Amino acid sequence: MDETDVEQVTLALLDAATDKDAEVQEQVRKSMLTLGKQQPDRVLAMCQDYLLKHPKLVVSHRVVILQTIELIVGSRIEAISYPRIKSIISLASDEMTRSKEVIPDWQQAASNILVAVGNKHINDIMEEILSKFQPGVLPHFFVVQTLANLSDSNVYGMVPFLNAILGTMLPMLSMAKQDNMKWVFSSALCHFSDSILEYLANLDKAPDPTVRKDTFSSEIYAAFDILFNNWLQSRESKLRLTVAEAVGSMCHLMASDKLEEQIPKLIPAILSLYKKNNEHYVISKSLCQVLDASVNMGSRVLETQLDSLLFALHQQVSAPVDYSNPPTIKNHNEVLRCFSLLANSFPDRLVMFVIQKLENSNERNRMGSLAVLRHLINSTTSTMESKKLLIVASIRQPMADHSNKVKKRVIQVISAMAHHGYLELEGGELLVRFIVQHCALHDTYQRGQKPTDPEEVTNEALRSMCDNALHLLTTTVGRLADVLWPKLLYYLTPSQYSNATTPLCKSLIVLGNKKKENKEPSFNIDFTQEVNLASPQTLMIRLLVNAAFPFNSRGHGAPSLSLLQILSINIHPNTEILWEKEIPPLLTILEESTAESLDKKHWDEKLLKLLSKTLAAIDDDKWVCQLAAEETRYLSTYNNALEEKSFLYQCIGMTLQQCFNKELVKKQLQEILLTARHNDAIEREGVAMGIGLCANSHLEGTLTKLDEFGKSDAFKKSPSIFNLLKERNDVEVEKVKSTLILCYGQVALNAPPEKILTRIDQDILRCISKHFNTKDLTMKLSLIQSVGLIARAISECVKKQGYIFSRKQELITVMLDFIKAEAADALRTPVRHLVMSTCANLMPLDPALSENESFDLLKVCVNSVFSLPSETHTPEKTKEDEILDPEQRKVLYKDTLAALQELLKSVLARDPTPDGLQSVFKHIESWLSSGQDHERERAVTATAHMLAYYLDNLTVKNIVTFHNLGALLGRLSPRCSDPHPAVRTAAIDCLYSLLYIQLRYEGFALDYKDEAVDSLLTLKDRLENPDHSVLYKTCSDLTKVMSKRLPQQQLTTLVFMLFEGLVDSQSNCCRASSVILNTLLKNRGAGLQEMVPEMLEVLHVRLQNITEEQVRVAVGQTVLILASQHLQTVINTLVNQPLPYDSWTSEMWMALGADPIVANQIIEMVMEKLLIMAPYVDRKESMVRGGTTKVATNQPLAMTCGLKELLLNGQSQEPAVSVFPQLFSCLTVRLGASVGVSAPKDNNTKHTASVHVAGVAADALRILLARAQLDEVTKRLDEDNAWDAMKEPSTHITGVTLLARAMAKHAGPRLPAIVECLCPSLNNIYECQRITVTTFFSELLNHHVVTELMLIDVLMNNMMERISDPCCTVRMLAVRGLGNIAVGSPEKVNKYAKELLAAMSSGMEEKDDPGKLITLEAMSGLSKVLLHLDKKNVHLLVVYIFMKIKPFLESDNDEIRCASIHLMGNLSKFGSGEAVFKDQIHNVLVSLLLHLVDPNPQVVKACKYAMRVCAPVVGSEQITTMFQNHLHEDKSLHYGEFINDLTKYLIQDFPGMLNFYHISVIQFFKSNWSEVRAGAAMFIGFLLGNLPEEHFSHLNMGTITKGLVMLLQDPDPVVRVKAAEAMGHFH
Repeated sequence: MDETDVEQVTLALLDAATDKDAEVQEQVRKSMLTLGKQQPDRVLAMCQDYLLKHPKLVVSHRVVILQTIELIVGSRIEAISYPRIKSIISLASDEMTRSKEVIPDWQQAASNILVAVGNKHINDIMEEILSKFQPGVLPHFFVVQTLANLSDSNVYGMVPFLNAILGTMLPMLSMAKQDNMKWVFSSALCHFSDSILEYLANLDKAPDPTVRKDTFSSEIYAAFDILFNNWLQSRESKLRLTVAEAVGSMCHLMASDKLEEQIPKLIPAILSLYKKNNEHYVISKSLCQVLDASVNMGSRVLETQLDSLLFALHQQVSAPVDYSNPPTIKNHNEVLRCFSLLANSFPDRLVMFVIQKLENSNERNRMGSLAVLRHLINSTTSTMESKKLLIVASIRQPMADHSNKVKKRVIQVISAMAHHGYLELEGGELLVRFIVQHCALHDTYQRGQKPTDPEEVTNEALRSMCDNALHLLTTTVGRLADVLWPKLLYYLTPSQYSNATTPLCKSLIVLGNKKKENKEPSFNIDFTQEVNLASPQTLMIRLLVNAAFPFNSRGHGAPSLSLLQILSINIHPNTEILWEKEIPPLLTILEESTAESLDKKHWDEKLLKLLSKTLAAIDDDKWVCQLAAEETRYLSTYNNALEEKSFLYQCIGMTLQQCFNKELVKKQLQEILLTARHNDAIEREGVAMGIGLCANSHLEGTLTKLDEFGKSDAFKKSPSIFNLLKERNDVEVEKVKSTLILCYGQVALNAPPEKILTRIDQDILRCISKHFNTKDLTMKLSLIQSVGLIARAISECVKKQGYIFSRKQELITVMLDFIKAEAADALRTPVRHLVMSTCANLMPLDPALSENESFDLLKVCVNSVFSLPSETHTPEKTKEDEILDPEQRKVLYKDTLAALQELLKSVLARDPTPDGLQSVFKHIESWLSSGQDHERERAVTATAHMLAYYLDNLTVKNIVTFHNLGALLGRLSPRCSDPHPAVRTAAIDCLYSLLYIQLRYEGFALDYKDEAVDSLLTLKDRLENPDHSVLYKTCSDLTKVMSKRLPQQQLTTLVFMLFEGLVDSQSNCCRASSVILNTLLKNRGAGLQEMVPEMLEVLHVRLQNITEEQVRVAVGQTVLILASQHLQTVINTLVNQPLPYDSWTSEMWMALGADPIVANQIIEMVMEKLLIMAPYVDRKESMVRGGTTKVATNQPLAMTCGLKELLLNGQSQEPAVSVFPQLFSCLTVRLGASVGVSAPKDNNTKHTASVHVAGVAADALRILLARAQLDEVTKRLDEDNAWDAMKEPSTHITGVTLLARAMAKHAGPRLPAIVECLCPSLNNIYECQRITVTTFFSELLNHHVVTELMLIDVLMNNMMERISDPCCTVRMLAVRGLGNIAVGSPEKVNKYAKELLAAMSSGMEEKDDPGKLITLEAMSGLSKVLLHLDKKNVHLLVVYIFMKIKPFLESDNDEIRCASIHLMGNLSKFGSGEAVFKDQIHNVLVSLLLHLVDPNPQVVKACKYAMRVCAPVVGSEQITTMFQNHLHEDKSLHYGEFINDLTKYLIQDFPGMLNFYHISVIQFFKSNWSEVRAGAAMFIGFLLGNLPEEHFSHLNMGTITKGLVMLLQDPDPVVRVKAAEAMGHFH
C-alpha cells in the first residue's frame, strides 16, 4: 500500500479527532491506535508533524492527539525506534512547558507521554526533565508533577535520582510563592516519600540494595521544616490537606531524634486541621502515619499528647458515617486504626478513656465510644484480656440508653464480646437478657408505613439484629451453651418477653438437641436448683397456650411445640414417648396452614386432646393437682390477651377432669369464679367452657359450686365482697350473672348424657329461668346461648331415650320476646342470630308446636331479619351504642342469615309436605319482589336453602300432587333474570330443587338424574354475565326445561303468575317474565286453546302498565307471530320509517324473518329493487367550493337496512341460503357502490341521518355469511378486521381481497354461481363497482379452487379485458390478478405465458401510473410467474428483464426496491450456466450486499432471498455455501462478520474483479441511505484489511482514500464511525 494513502488516512483521522459525536471520536481514536500499533514510527511521526504544523490547534484537539501518542507509546514502546523516542520526548516536553500558564488537560496529556516513555527510557526522560529543573529557577508546574508521577509508575528507576532531585528541589521550596506551586511540591514530596518507602520495603528486588533510610533523612527533614512551619498554615484548604498528607508520608523517613523533637508541635498542628477542613480522611490518614512512625520508634513524648489525641479522635469517630459517601467510611476506619495503634502502647489509658466516654449520654458520643470499644475487642485481643470484667461492667450504662441507634451499637459490641469470651464472666447474663429483651420489641410502624428518616433504626431492624445475634450465640459460640441452657427458659414465661418466643424457642431447640445427642448430663434440668426458672407445669402450659395461637408473636406456635417435644423428659419422664408420636403430626398441620386457612376450633380441640392424653400418660395426681393450681395462678399473665386466657380456662377444665382431689377441684372452681374478669365477653365464654369441661368428671361438685356461687355475696350489692373480688368494685352484677348462666349451658353440653337429663329442669333451668325478664343485653345473650346449649344437650340425650321437654314453648316465647325488643332498623347485637340458632335447636324436641305458634315464630323471625337495612348501610350512632367496625358487622350479618336458614329448615323438618312447604314459603313470598336488592337476595337465598333441604330429606311413600309447583315456579323463575347476581344464582338453585321435587313426587327413583333439569346448573355460569341477551337465552333455556317437566294442570297457574311478573318491581324480571312466557307458549301453547282470548285480554291490560321498551317489543313479537298476512303493506310502512330505524322498527323487521315464506318474498323484492335503482346521486358540496359528494338514495338504503335487520333473525336462514349466490353478489356490489357515500337528509328534521351507508351493507353481508353457516369465513374476516376495512374508501380493496380470500378458502363450491352473478357488474358504469368486482376476481386467481371449479378461463379473460380499463386502479388490480395465477394455478402459467409476459412487461413500462403501483404489481406478478414458466418461454427475455429491473434496485420506494430484488432472485434459475447471466449477477452483487443493511426490513428479507437463490450462479463454492448458510429470512445476520468473511472469499476467488468491486462499492458512498453508506465503508474497510500485499495494485487507493475522507465528514455519525473504522485497516 502506498505510504501516502496511509498518511492521507491518518491525516483525515487526525482532523476528525474532535468530531462532535462521542462514538465517532471513540472510533477515530481506536483506528488511530490500530494504525499506530501497526506502524508506530510512521503514525507517531505524523502525529508529531500535525502538532508542529498546527501550532494554533484548539486545546481539546491537541489533547486527543497527545493521548493517542501516549496510548501508542504505552502499548508498543519496544517497537519504536530510539530516534523516534528521543523526538517524542522533546515534543512532549515542549508541549508540556510551552505555555507558562497552567493548562491542565493539555499539559497533563503531554506529561502522561513522558511518564509512559519513562517506564522504559528513564535516563533519557530524566535528562530531558532535569534540563528544565535547574537550580535556582522555579520549574514549570507540570515538570514537578511529572517527576511525582514517574516516582509512582517506575519506583526502581526513579529512587536513585531522588537524592539529587531533592537536593535541587529544597532551595526551590522557599522560592514558591503561588499556592499551586506549593501544592505540586508537597504532592511530589508525598509521592517521593511513598516511593522511597516502597523501595526500602522491597530491597531484595531493588537495583541498588545499599540505599538506606538515612540517605534521605536530612533532605526530607529540611523539606519537612518548610512544609510544616510555613505551608501548613496556608489559607487554601486543598494545599493544607496535601501538605498534611506529605508530612504524614515524610515522618517515616525522618531521623528518630528529629521526629521525637517535632511530635509535640506536629500532633497538635494536625489535630487543628480537623476544624479548618471538611475533608477529614486525609488528615486522619496523615495522623495515622505520624502515630505509626512514633510508635515504631518508641516515642516517649507521645504520651504527653495522649489527652488531646483521644479527645480529637473521639470527636472524629463520633461523626456520623454516610455509607453512600466513601471518604467518610475511609475516615472512620483510619480513626479506628489510630485507636488500635494507641491501644497497643497505652492500653490502660485508652480503656479508661473509652469507659468514661460511655458515661456521657449524648447519642453521637456514645455511638462513637461503642464503635471504638467494638474495634478494640475485635482487633487488640491480647491487650484487652485483663480488662474484660471492667468492660462488661462499663457496658451497662449505654444498655439503659433509650436511643435505638445506641442500642444497635450495644448489640454489635455484645456480639463481639460473645466471640471473645466475655459472656461467660460475671455479669454476662445481663448482656444475654439485653438481647432477649430486644428480640421482644414490638413494631415501630404499622403495616405499610415507612420511616421518614433514612438513618432511623426501627424497632423491627433492632429486633431482627437481636434475633440474628441470639442465633449466632447459640450456633457459633460453643462455650456459651452452658450459659444459655437452661437459663434462656426463664424468658419464656414472663409476658413482657412474649414477642421473643420464636427466636428463644429456636435457640433452645438447637441447644437442647445438641445436649441430648451428646448425652450431656446438663441436658437434665434440676428445677429445684434453678430457682429463677418456672416449674415444669408452668413451662408446659405456656408452650401449649402459645401453640393454640400459632401465628401470633411472629409465628411462635411451631417453635413452641418443637421445644415442648425436646423438653419432654424435663417436663415429666412419662411424656417422652407420647409426645414423640403426637407432636410431629401437629407440626405438619402448621407447616401446611396459614393464619387464614387454619381451622381454629378444630386446632384447639387437637391441643386439648394432647393435654388430656398427656395427663393420662403422666398418671400422677399430685403432679396434675399442682398443674391445675399453677394454671389458675398463671391466668393473670394473660389479662391483656383474652383469647389466650380463654384457651387457658379450657386447659384448666381439661386438667380438672383428670384431677381426683375433689377439694382441690372445688378450690380451683371457686378461685376461677372469683378472680375472673366478668366484664369481658371473651373471658366469660372462656370461664364457662372451662367449667363445662370440668363438669364432665365432676358434675355434682360443679353444680354445687355454681349453686353456692349464685347465692354468694357476689350478687349482693354490698361493698365487702367486692373488695374480696380483688379491687373489682366496677364489676356489674349482671356480668357476673351472665358468666353463671353461660356456665350452666356449658355444663349441660359437656356433662355425661346419662346423668344430665334429670338435672336440666330441677337444677339448670331453675337457676337460669329467674333471669328471663332481664333487660340487660349481656344477660340476654348469655341466656339465649345457654338455652341453645341446653337444647343441643337434650337432642344428644334424646337419641338414646325418649323425653318430652315441657318447657319448650315457654322458652321459645321468651326467645321471641328478646327478638321483638331489638331495634328494627339496625343490626347491632347478636341477639337475632343467637335466638334463631337456639329456636332451631329447640324445634326438633317434643312436643311439636301448634300451627299458630309456628306461624308466630316464622313471622317474627323472617320479618325481623329480612327488614334489616343492607349490610353496607351505616346505622346512625345512638348514645349507648358502640358502632361496629365493618368486619364485625359483616360477620354478624352472615351469622344472622345463616341462623334464619337453619331455623326454617328445622320448622320444615317437622312437616316435610307441600303444605308444610307452603306454610313456610308464605312468609317469604312477599319479599321476593321487594324493591330492595338486599331484601330480595335474602328471600331467594333462604328459599333456595329451604328447597334444597326439602329435596334432600324428601321420602315419597305414596303419590302426592305437588299442587303448588306452578305457583312457586311462577314466583321464582323471573328472578333468574334479577339485576342482582346473587339473586339470579339462587333462583336457578330454587328451580332445580323444585323440578327435582316434582320428579320425586312423580315416582322417579332417588338416584334418577334428569338431563334437562341438570342442565339448569350449567346455566349458572352464563348468569354471572349480566348481558341482557345472555340472560334471555338463559330464561328461554330454563323455560324449556320447566315446560318439559310441568304437569298440564299446573300450566295455567304458571302462565297467569308470569303475567303478574310483567310488572315486577325490577325491569329485568319483567323482561324475563316475557321471555319465559313466549318460550312457554311456543312449547306448550297448543294445550291452552280455550285460554287464548283471556290471555290476550290480560296481555292488553298489562301492556298499558309496561314501561320497559324491551318487554313491549317482546310482547309485540308475541302478537306479531299472529299477524303475518298483509305483507306488502307492512313492508311499505316499514321502508318509510325514518332512518336510522329505532329499536321498535328494527324489532319488527327482525320478527318478519321468523316466517321463511314471508322472508323469502321480502328478499326477492329487495334484490330486484337494488338492481334497478340508482345507488347514489352526485350532489354539489357548496356553491363556492365546487366538487361533488355522493349521497345515498333513500329507498335502496332503507331496504338494505331492513334486509340487515331481517337477516338478524335466525329463522331467515333457509330463505337467505336458498338465494345465497344472488344475495351475496347483490350485497357485495351494493357495498362497492356505498363506500364513501354519505347518508341522505331526514325529511322531517332536515339533518343528515346518522347511518353509515357502507356499514349497513357490510353488516348485512356479514349476517348473510353467518346465516349461510360460513363460520370459517366470518371467523377469518373478523380476525383480520376485514369488515372495518371494506367500509372505508382507503382500505376497501384490502377488505374485499380478504373477503375473496376467505370465500376461496372456506366456501369454494359456492363460487361458480357467485362469479356468474358478479360478471355483469364488470361492465357497470359505476367505477366503484368495477373496482370491487375486479378486486374480488383478482384475489380468486390466488387460489387453486378456481381451476378445480373450471372458472380459470372466465376469470383470466375478464382480467385481460380489464388491462385496458380507463380506471388505473382497475388496471392495477387486473395486473395483480394475472400475477396471482402463479400462486393459485401454477400449472396454467405456461398456457398463458405469452399473455402474462406481455401484460407484465407493459405494466413495468406503464406511463399513467401515479405512485408506481402498476409497476410494482407487474414486478411482483412477474416474480411469481417466473417460478413456474418453462425456460424456453423466458430464455431470450432474461437479460432484457434484468436490464429493466436494475434501475429499480435503488428506487426510493421501499416496495419497488423489494419487488425488483425479489424478481431478480426469481430470474436466477433461467440464467444458470450462462456466462452473460453470471456477469449480470456480479453486476448487482454489491448492490444486494449493501441493501442487506437497508432501513426497510422487507428489502433486507428480499436481498437475503435473492442472494440465496443466485448463490449457485456466482461461481464460487465458498460464497455459495456462505450465502446459503447465513442468509435465512428470520435469522439475524452479524453484518460485520459476514462482510469480513465475504471479502476474504472475493479476494481468493475473483482477484481479477477486485477493481470492479471496489469501484462499485465506492459509488455507494453517495447513497441516499446512511445505513448503505455505512455498509459501503465497512465493505471497503474489510476489503483492505484482508487484502494481501500483491493485490493492492488492483485497487485505486487514491479514490478509496478520497471517498473515506469524504465519509468521515458525513452528516450521520454512524457513517463517520464506520469510515473511521475502515481507515483503521490502512496498514
